[in-house]
Amino acid sequence: MIIQINNLSKSYGPNLVLDNINLALPQGAIIGLMGPNGCGKTTLMKIISGMINDFEGKVLVDGKPVGAESKAEVAFLPDKTYLPQWMTAKQAIGYMDDFFANFNKTKALEMLEQFQLRPDMRVKTMSKGMQEKLLLLLTLSREAKLYVLDEPLGGVDPSARKFIMDCILNNRPKDSTILLSTHMVYDMERVFDYALMIGRREVLVYDKVDSLNAQGKNLSELFQEVFPYVSPAGDFPY
Repeated sequence: MIIQINNLSKSYGPNLVLDNINLALPQGAIIGLMGPNGCGKTTLMKIISGMINDFEGKVLVDGKPVGAESKAEVAFLPDKTYLPQWMTAKQAIGYMDDFFANFNKTKALEMLEQFQLRPDMRVKTMSKGMQEKLLLLLTLSREAKLYVLDEPLGGVDPSARKFIMDCILNNRPKDSTILLSTHMVYDMERVFDYALMIGRREVLVYDKVDSLNAQGKNLSELFQEVFPYVSPAGDFPY
């Protein structure tokens, strides 16, 4: 298992976000992480990526406790840009190349062309969708064992989603794992090996997509069944 989680709980002050989570996520799989806004998806992804370390329980990535050693194996795509507004796309690639030993600069430059982003374009002049494409190619250009992608298609127009998803699938190293959160359940169902749905601070669904389909359930229908009061924006009235 690439990720092993035992009795994981996380609170922000008096607000309990994750309550005694237990999970084992297999290597080489594409796992869809779904749930309403505020259910703890981003918190879980940040814990796995080593961005949050004040939690209760045990979290292992590739057999290592989350920390400096495990972070070297994880490429994390946050839901917000972390790049300075003055930085160009080419400078961002150079920055990542200096920072990460497993960064593939050649791949990054090739993906820059695929995404039709100019090397001299500054972050501040990019649309939200362009910024997300840049962050995605920077993440995928790391030769990691685990890719943790927080809403990678949130600002991408519908016509580009298939292209972006194909880029994700075609550019990940063999046997690497992808944990991807999304509200676009219908668009993403075709690529997921496993479905992981969390809400009310706990795991509500975790199963192979093929097994769910064999029971006569597609992910969109199951999502509406599990979260009947989620609005189109993904909000859930707790």
